[in-house]
Amino acid sequence: MGLVFWVDKPQNKVYYKVMKEHISLIPYPYSLEEASGTYKAPASFKKLIFEAKKIKAAVFEDFSLENPESYALTITSKEISIYSSAPQGEFYAEQTLHELYLSYKEALPCLKIKDKPEYKWRGFLLDTCRSFYTVEFIKKMLDVLALHKFNTFHWHLTDDQGWRFNVPQYPNLVKIGSERIDNTLPEEHYGYWDFCKNEKHYYTDKEIKDIVDYASERFITIIPEVEFPGHVSALLASYPEFGCTGGPYKVENRWGIFPDVLCLGNDKIFGFYDAVFSTLERLFPSKYIHIGGDECPSERWVNCPKCQERMRQNNLSKTSELQSWGTTQIVKCVLKHNKIPIGWDEVLDNTEKIPLPPQLIVQSWRGEEGGEIALKKDHKVIMSPVTHVYLNLKNKESLEEAGRLGFITCEKAYSFSPFTKKMNKEKKEGVLGGECCLWTEALPYSKNAEYLLFPRLSAVSECLWLSQDKKDFSRFSQNLVLHKMRLHDLNFLYYDGELK
Repeated sequence: MGLVFWVDKPQNKVYYKVMKEHISLIPYPYSLEEASGTYKAPASFKKLIFEAKKIKAAVFEDFSLENPESYALTITSKEISIYSSAPQGEFYAEQTLHELYLSYKEALPCLKIKDKPEYKWRGFLLDTCRSFYTVEFIKKMLDVLALHKFNTFHWHLTDDQGWRFNVPQYPNLVKIGSERIDNTLPEEHYGYWDFCKNEKHYYTDKEIKDIVDYASERFITIIPEVEFPGHVSALLASYPEFGCTGGPYKVENRWGIFPDVLCLGNDKIFGFYDAVFSTLERLFPSKYIHIGGDECPSERWVNCPKCQERMRQNNLSKTSELQSWGTTQIVKCVLKHNKIPIGWDEVLDNTEKIPLPPQLIVQSWRGEEGGEIALKKDHKVIMSPVTHVYLNLKNKESLEEAGRLGFITCEKAYSFSPFTKKMNKEKKEGVLGGECCLWTEALPYSKNAEYLLFPRLSAVSECLWLSQDKKDFSRFSQNLVLHKMRLHDLNFLYYDGELK
């Protein structure tokens, strides 16, 4: 196919020189057949898409297009044809064309692709509480997620370090809960160390609608997350009456797990969450709401008369069992709003006396075991093991590298599979898929985030799109050379070191 040179024109430097031995695509398609020749593409990608023939079909030869996300793409020297049964499939065919166009420009290789995803849930979590990101960056991420055929954006909107959207009945959430004291010395009020003074740190309804609409156009569902009953310092700073001690509380400017959590003996907190879920129902058309549930200490409940009374009322012998009681109540509240609840795998703990409601989806992050246990109990499962897909960890073990709490190589990320060896094959449909996560402690700038995300996010995209038997890390590594050029053209920073 000839040589490819990537040239930095201002400095006239050649950064890459590679032979196109085969078609480079990430995630790699279910099936790809190369053919001789090229298609002469127009200078505009929009014009290329306009010229492509869109053909609706239920079956393409021996390949079923019943899955709305599946498609077939044929490029000959004369024309481009896209076969699909639904708009999603057509969109993913166009994303494949976009990848090809970024690399091959005016001479697209002739080929035939049959493509379909292995998993329904292909997600990415962005934490905008520890670091606050602009609408422009979130849209930029949605574009690149679409290019990688992700279909879910998990938006972490509340935590100890900030509350990020307005609830009309509770104005202090954005007046107080969205601001924290600067963590530099000397301290500055009303501004983070990574922003100027008086910078707002929440998303308006208009901005959220803009992002939701932008995602929808790319067939990406946005899942809002609101923490319960821990990680609530920003909430308690706004409304101290919801805590066990009454305060004083503050929006945290440190990272970690904090002892002050919601008072589960206070019935008013459920009225509060009802208002929160009403707001989420209005802002987010998704059928899911994430309720958090992770890293919740129980020490405040031990000395809280209201919590102890709640325990007596429900015949609970361990204070930690209060969380399972609270989870059942908050699940009822979510269901009342016609949404499906999702919780981190701690929701499985201490549930002997009060079992989890069957509608609750379990997101397994502490490893694979939470997902395996949840599947045995017939809960649907999303897999996000910290060992493989927490992309805030370093790209490699080095003091010179950005990131925290350990490292995950690109090869390790590529070894991720939502369906583990211990899971029952007969229950595979219960494994919805997986999510990679970016928790943003000490990541004030979006370029820092990009460096940690890529190329590991690209690796995870292939883990969620392809079945385990079709994955090939050697092929992925080779394809990554051209894929990095695409990321460069799209103005994304990426780690360019060792993959293993």
